[in-house]
Amino acid sequence: MSLNHYFTNNNNLRSEERVIKYCYGSTCFEFISDNGVFSKNKIDFGSITLIETYLKHKKNIHNFLDVGCGYGFLSIVLAKMLKISGVGVDVNLRAIHLAEKNALLNQVSVSFKESNIYENVTGTYDLILTNPPIRAGKKVVLEIFLKAKEYLAEDGEIWGVVRKDQGAKSILKVLSDTYQVEILEKNKGFYVFSLKRR
Repeated sequence: MSLNHYFTNNNNLRSEERVIKYCYGSTCFEFISDNGVFSKNKIDFGSITLIETYLKHKKNIHNFLDVGCGYGFLSIVLAKMLKISGVGVDVNLRAIHLAEKNALLNQVSVSFKESNIYENVTGTYDLILTNPPIRAGKKVVLEIFLKAKEYLAEDGEIWGVVRKDQGAKSILKVLSDTYQVEILEKNKGFYVFSLKRR
């Protein structure tokens, strides 16, 4: 029996949509979720830690790219709180469909498209952020971070979150050969970090 992960497409999976709520300060959001997508029953703690840490340190940015966007949590909160537009990409078609609905629901300007990592990505971005699909394997996770520099605006930053027990330290060690790495938050085993060009 093959196991279907959230980074694959399974057309036979029954749809059971549900709504998840999240508030940042006094701004509240609703997200439609479903079977077959990452963190379907609650907002992932790593994603919450990533977005809340970024918003504490936020820079003056004009656009962003969310790699592995799922149903759009990071993209939508970022777009709403910073009043900017962005792009979210994911390999999972059901997640993209939900993200589009969630952008409308939360009244933000984010476009979502299917893309296997950067396959369908164009342009450059002030911020590239990702809660990478660890279960897709370390090779995929490293590719997301290492290739990001090709889509980064001149003074842009890459932000990510990885759990310590899922290889955060060894991943950051590899990334430090290419980038200036700064760990900005450690919370319940989750490391939030930024990467800048050397």
